[in-house]
Amino acid sequence: MNKKPPRQPLRRRYSVAAHIALLPMAFTVLFAYLGTMLWTARVSVSSSRTFPASDFVGLAQYTRLFNNDRWLLSLHNIVWYGALFIAACLLLGFLLAVFIDQKVAAEGVLRTVFLYPYAMSFVATGLIWQWLLNPELGIQEVLRQIGFPEARFDWIVDQDKVIFTVVIATVWQASGLVMALLLSGLRGIDDELWKATRIDGIPRWRVYVSIVLPMLGASISTAFVLLFVMVVKLFDAVVAMTQGGPGTASEVPAKFIMDYLFGRANLGLASAASVVLLSTVLAIVAPVLYARHRGNRRKDTA
Repeated sequence: MNKKPPRQPLRRRYSVAAHIALLPMAFTVLFAYLGTMLWTARVSVSSSRTFPASDFVGLAQYTRLFNNDRWLLSLHNIVWYGALFIAACLLLGFLLAVFIDQKVAAEGVLRTVFLYPYAMSFVATGLIWQWLLNPELGIQEVLRQIGFPEARFDWIVDQDKVIFTVVIATVWQASGLVMALLLSGLRGIDDELWKATRIDGIPRWRVYVSIVLPMLGASISTAFVLLFVMVVKLFDAVVAMTQGGPGTASEVPAKFIMDYLFGRANLGLASAASVVLLSTVLAIVAPVLYARHRGNRRKDTA
């Protein structure tokens, strides 16, 4: 009697099936992402204008880029915006997470309320805050109608303060995400820690500063990476709120790239700006991800 060949182990079958299922995503990453990055880098060292060119001009586009006052202004704005946005989101998100972690009443409703703005698009957020900050229709007009005729809140039309209005709008939208990330970290802290600190008489604020925050390192680094990516991608909120104005006072790199790519048909300069932006992201995010990876490996080997 012929014996049937041994059946392939189920685990191996599942492994092969999983790898096959991942093939479309692998091709997408290789060709749509990495391929696009390499193509952009190639175009950035050419004299491309409306259409891609196959010549090579070295770093001429990068020289032109950093001699462009509008680009330098956009870098200045994004640095200020990024520092204020990330710091405010982390602080506000942490305070919201601590508040909800006290097991307050209607906790589920509050979590939804705080996280809901993040579900909105940046275009919707920008339009809402454009109306709120409009000197003739928004907060300023409301204050004057209720008895404060000298009240002024016209930052959105003030060249020196307009970038702060973008910070306010986007912090309102993104701080809920930070709250959710940090709340999950807080819920992972053992209750015995709180009991021990109460017995030792350690002030609660000191526990959060000296013990809890270091324990939330992974959650904070995740939040930082997500917020930093939002900073680099900032475009929709600026276009919806200010169109980069007044003048070019709220210009940001992503808007500069889109304007030169489509509005001015300067493919080479827009590609150079894109490469600079990508290099900045890699320079900031890669060390954070590497540090997290090393930390996880140390925990696994401990």
